[in-house]
Amino acid sequence: QVQLVESGGGLVQAGGSLRLSCAASGSIFSVYTMGWYRQAPGKQRDLVARISRGGNSNYGDSVKGRFTISRDYAKNTAYLQMNNLEPEDTAVYFCAAGPVGDSTRYWGQGTQVTVSS
Repeated sequence: QVQLVESGGGLVQAGGSLRLSCAASGSIFSVYTMGWYRQAPGKQRDLVARISRGGNSNYGDSVKGRFTISRDYAKNTAYLQMNNLEPEDTAVYFCAAGPVGDSTRYWGQGTQVTVSS
Protein backbone atom coordinates (compact mmCIF):
# COMPACT_ATOMS: atom_id res chain seq x y z
CA GLN A 1 0.00 0.00 0.00
CA VAL A 2 1.00 3.59 -0.63
CA GLN A 3 -0.26 6.56 1.34
CA LEU A 4 -0.44 9.98 -0.26
CA VAL A 5 -0.80 13.23 1.65
CA GLU A 6 -1.44 16.48 -0.19
CA SER A 7 -0.76 19.97 1.10
CA GLY A 8 -0.53 23.51 -0.18
CA GLY A 9 -4.05 24.30 -1.26
CA GLY A 10 -5.81 27.50 -0.36
CA LEU A 11 -7.42 30.69 -1.57
CA VAL A 12 -5.63 32.89 -4.06
CA GLN A 13 -6.56 35.75 -6.36
CA ALA A 14 -6.58 35.33 -10.11
CA GLY A 15 -3.09 35.70 -11.51
CA GLY A 16 -1.52 34.36 -8.34
CA SER A 17 0.45 31.20 -7.66
CA LEU A 18 0.30 28.16 -5.41
CA ARG A 19 2.48 25.09 -4.99
CA LEU A 20 0.93 21.78 -4.06
CA SER A 21 2.89 18.96 -2.48
CA CYS A 22 2.15 15.24 -2.40
CA ALA A 23 4.17 13.15 0.01
CA ALA A 24 4.19 9.40 -0.56
CA SER A 25 4.89 6.76 2.06
CA GLY A 26 4.56 3.01 2.40
CA SER A 27 5.46 0.72 -0.50
CA ILE A 28 6.95 3.54 -2.51
CA PHE A 29 9.22 1.20 -4.48
CA SER A 30 6.11 0.29 -6.47
CA VAL A 31 5.37 3.87 -7.50
CA TYR A 32 6.29 4.66 -11.09
CA THR A 33 3.97 7.54 -11.89
CA MET A 34 2.77 10.36 -9.69
CA GLY A 35 0.21 12.85 -10.82
CA TRP A 36 -2.37 15.46 -10.04
CA TYR A 37 -6.03 15.42 -10.94
CA ARG A 38 -8.75 17.91 -10.15
CA GLN A 39 -12.48 17.85 -9.75
CA ALA A 40 -14.76 20.87 -9.71
CA PRO A 41 -18.32 20.64 -8.35
CA GLY A 42 -20.57 18.77 -10.74
CA LYS A 43 -17.73 17.86 -13.07
CA GLN A 44 -15.63 14.78 -13.69
CA ARG A 45 -12.17 14.30 -12.31
CA ASP A 46 -9.60 15.33 -14.92
CA LEU A 47 -5.88 14.97 -15.35
CA VAL A 48 -3.85 18.05 -14.50
CA ALA A 49 -0.33 16.67 -14.82
CA ARG A 50 1.64 13.49 -14.20
CA ILE A 51 5.27 12.51 -14.16
CA SER A 52 6.95 9.16 -14.48
CA ARG A 53 9.94 7.88 -12.57
CA GLY A 54 12.04 8.64 -15.62
CA GLY A 55 10.94 12.26 -15.58
CA ASN A 56 8.57 12.19 -18.53
CA SER A 57 5.60 14.44 -17.91
CA ASN A 58 2.35 15.35 -19.56
CA TYR A 59 -0.29 17.98 -18.86
CA GLY A 60 -3.94 18.67 -19.38
CA ASP A 61 -4.52 21.15 -22.20
CA SER A 62 -5.98 23.83 -19.95
CA VAL A 63 -2.88 24.08 -17.75
CA LYS A 64 -0.06 23.81 -20.29
CA GLY A 65 2.35 26.69 -19.93
CA ARG A 66 1.01 27.65 -16.49
CA PHE A 67 1.53 24.57 -14.31
CA THR A 68 4.71 22.54 -13.77
CA ILE A 69 4.96 19.13 -12.16
CA SER A 70 8.17 17.96 -10.53
CA ARG A 71 9.32 15.14 -8.31
CA ASP A 72 11.86 14.88 -5.50
CA TYR A 73 12.88 11.23 -5.29
CA ALA A 74 14.83 11.67 -2.08
CA LYS A 75 11.72 13.03 -0.36
CA ASN A 76 9.23 10.79 -2.20
CA THR A 77 7.28 13.93 -2.98
CA ALA A 78 5.67 15.34 -6.08
CA TYR A 79 4.99 19.02 -6.53
CA LEU A 80 2.65 21.03 -8.69
CA GLN A 81 3.66 24.62 -9.24
CA MET A 82 0.63 26.57 -10.41
CA ASN A 83 1.16 30.03 -11.87
CA ASN A 84 -1.19 32.56 -13.40
CA LEU A 85 -4.15 30.91 -11.74
CA GLU A 86 -7.63 31.47 -13.13
CA PRO A 87 -11.04 31.14 -11.47
CA GLU A 88 -11.61 28.11 -13.70
CA ASP A 89 -8.79 26.35 -11.84
CA THR A 90 -10.94 26.22 -8.71
CA ALA A 91 -11.35 22.58 -7.73
CA VAL A 92 -10.31 19.89 -5.31
CA TYR A 93 -6.87 18.69 -6.38
CA PHE A 94 -6.04 15.04 -5.82
CA CYS A 95 -2.67 13.35 -5.91
CA ALA A 96 -2.52 9.91 -7.50
CA ALA A 97 0.25 7.38 -7.84
CA GLY A 98 0.83 3.87 -9.03
CA PRO A 99 2.97 1.33 -10.85
CA VAL A 100 3.44 1.02 -14.57
CA GLY A 101 0.08 0.55 -16.22
CA ASP A 102 -1.92 1.60 -13.17
CA SER A 103 -0.95 5.19 -12.47
CA THR A 104 -4.03 5.93 -10.37
CA ARG A 105 -4.02 2.94 -8.07
CA TYR A 106 -3.54 5.13 -5.01
CA TRP A 107 -5.25 8.42 -4.19
CA GLY A 108 -4.80 11.14 -1.64
CA GLN A 109 -7.66 12.84 0.17
CA GLY A 110 -7.49 16.00 -1.90
CA THR A 111 -6.78 19.65 -1.22
CA GLN A 112 -9.03 22.55 -2.10
CA VAL A 113 -7.79 25.28 -4.42
CA THR A 114 -9.98 28.34 -4.79
CA VAL A 115 -9.14 31.16 -7.19
CA SER A 116 -11.08 34.38 -6.76
CA SER A 117 -11.69 36.81 -9.59
